[in-house]
Amino acid sequence: MGWQTLDQMDLAGKRVLVRVDLNVPLEGDTVTDDTRIQRLVPTVRDILNAGGKPILLSHFGRPKGKHVPEMSLRKLVPAIEAAFGVPVVFAADCRGPAAQAAADSLADGSVLLLENTRFYAGEEKNDPDLARDFAALADIYCNDAFSCAHRAHASTTGVAHLLPSCAGRLMQAELVALEAALGKPERPLIAVVGGAKVSTKLDLLSNLVEKVDHLVIGGGMANTFLAAQGIDVGKSLAEHDMTDTAADILTKAEKTGCEIVLPTDVVVAREFRENAPHETCAATACPSDAMILDTGPESVTRINALMEQARTLIWNGPLGAFEIAPFGTATFAAARKAAAMTKAGQLVTVAGGGDTVAALNMAGAAHDFTYISTAGGAFLEWMEGKTLPGVAALTQTE
Repeated sequence: MGWQTLDQMDLAGKRVLVRVDLNVPLEGDTVTDDTRIQRLVPTVRDILNAGGKPILLSHFGRPKGKHVPEMSLRKLVPAIEAAFGVPVVFAADCRGPAAQAAADSLADGSVLLLENTRFYAGEEKNDPDLARDFAALADIYCNDAFSCAHRAHASTTGVAHLLPSCAGRLMQAELVALEAALGKPERPLIAVVGGAKVSTKLDLLSNLVEKVDHLVIGGGMANTFLAAQGIDVGKSLAEHDMTDTAADILTKAEKTGCEIVLPTDVVVAREFRENAPHETCAATACPSDAMILDTGPESVTRINALMEQARTLIWNGPLGAFEIAPFGTATFAAARKAAAMTKAGQLVTVAGGGDTVAALNMAGAAHDFTYISTAGGAFLEWMEGKTLPGVAALTQTE
């Protein structure tokens, strides 16, 4: 594992600097979705129960090193207090005298929220002076922001080298789930990868063909792979300049023994709009004036059959234009199959990515998946096999 958890730290009477991700949606000063705040509750609760004093450190938006009042974390205090059920003190700075005074005077049973780290340009530059100022506020560092772990910033990596460090409960859950899915998975291992463009997921596809037994490709990127095989995809979304690259990935998969599964039938329409007239045809028979908008039922049957043989599933990206009815049919059917198998204890399922989470929620399948990551870029980079600086920093603490 290489990194410590809260259970391995002596928290009693200690100030614990907790890196969190408080990028929550706002309407005016009101939080409209507090999911990210709610996910921090276990970490804060366990620190408080162990006699520690949580000090929250987060960025918010992109102020680009300047103090932007509209991006102050002060407005989040009511939502954080409601979620944690304890007093939350706000410090109008994240370093220097104001932050230090707030940390020194923090009462037992209370939480301190520091101002936006990105009000300082040194945050994104991993400035060592800023990291030292952060470290001066606490006795222990706890990273509970996996969603920011792919960034080497002062608050995610710099400070981790200066204090005894550990992973928070959210970070811990994410790392355990990801290790189970791609590190040492139960096999057979199947990955479902969808989305619009091959070009945005080249590293992902190249890594997965070396790791998984079956790679299901859907969405717009499947059209590029079909085109790479000389198949006419009509007016479908496809990157025709990427067909050579797609062909290279197919060749690599043959060498690694990974079966790439492309649609054998597709749902096509002449218009990209809700409830547009549509038809199902073989993937090799897309009309020249039509576009592929979803994976067909025959292909879904094949995907479901692979799931029945699998023990682990990783999912990133939809199989079609799920946002527009009825072109989410394939995505929803496969998602519900995966969820049912997970609920029955037959499959470990890990999913991530904004569109993926939205699609699984629309399918009513999200709550039965083993783990759903909301980390976005960090999740994708982990799937690409890249080292995440924020995680690496936790394993390198002296």
